[in-house]
Amino acid sequence: MAQAERAAQFLALHKQPGMLVVPNPWDAGTAKLLAAMGFKALATTSAGLAFSLGRPDAEAAVTRTEILDNARAIVEATDLPVSADLEGGFGDRPEDCAETIRLAIAAGLAGGSIEDATARRDQPLHEFGAAVDRVRAAAEAAHGSSPFVLTARAENFLFGRPDLADTIRRLQAFQEAGADVLFAPGLSSLDQIRAVVSSIDRPLNVIMGLDGVGITLAQLQQAGVKRVSVGSSFARAALGAFQRAALEVRDQGTFQYARQAMPYGEANKAFGG
Repeated sequence: MAQAERAAQFLALHKQPGMLVVPNPWDAGTAKLLAAMGFKALATTSAGLAFSLGRPDAEAAVTRTEILDNARAIVEATDLPVSADLEGGFGDRPEDCAETIRLAIAAGLAGGSIEDATARRDQPLHEFGAAVDRVRAAAEAAHGSSPFVLTARAENFLFGRPDLADTIRRLQAFQEAGADVLFAPGLSSLDQIRAVVSSIDRPLNVIMGLDGVGITLAQLQQAGVKRVSVGSSFARAALGAFQRAALEVRDQGTFQYARQAMPYGEANKAFGG
């Protein structure tokens, strides 16, 4: 399926009744598994990719080329629309964000996110005006010759700045700058989520799979959330199962973990065997 068709399909999913659950595979194999389970769209995870490469989730730990190559492999694994975690656009300038969006479109992606984080400890977030300019440039690239669903992220809550008023102010400005979907990762209560939903008129993406956050999909839908993703939590769940299996063998000399493993035949069949 062509990139434009996937992007149109992805945008249409945001306009349909109900909530869109977009899980996050980290490679072609996990993408195929999720597609076979009936999910309608997928999103990449930069942290999941970094962990699979033996690297931390940190700025510049994974290059733009590596992220787009991984995204392309996920795109080619299924017919589903795929949105990519494009981090901070791989540069401070608005032009850098625009170029990243153009490259994402060329990779076949239906959408992608740009965040307002700087990766600098002394100033973790871009100044308000600069953040808006970056989203505006990304939106212009996203809405040019090929369709693309742009998600704009306000990162306050991930950087120790749980300022809901500033988060809403930024999301509202990103909306006016042309973002199609808004995202404030780190929101952990229904009151916070309701406050954001009531302040914007674009679909809100919420990330779940956070330890200690017991909100359900039904509660999120009732609060007005349109899209839910899981970030790196599926990748970390897989790493946790791998670690527990290895510890069992090392420390107990047993192999009970195999009872919960996907059967070989099922796994082989899932990948065309």
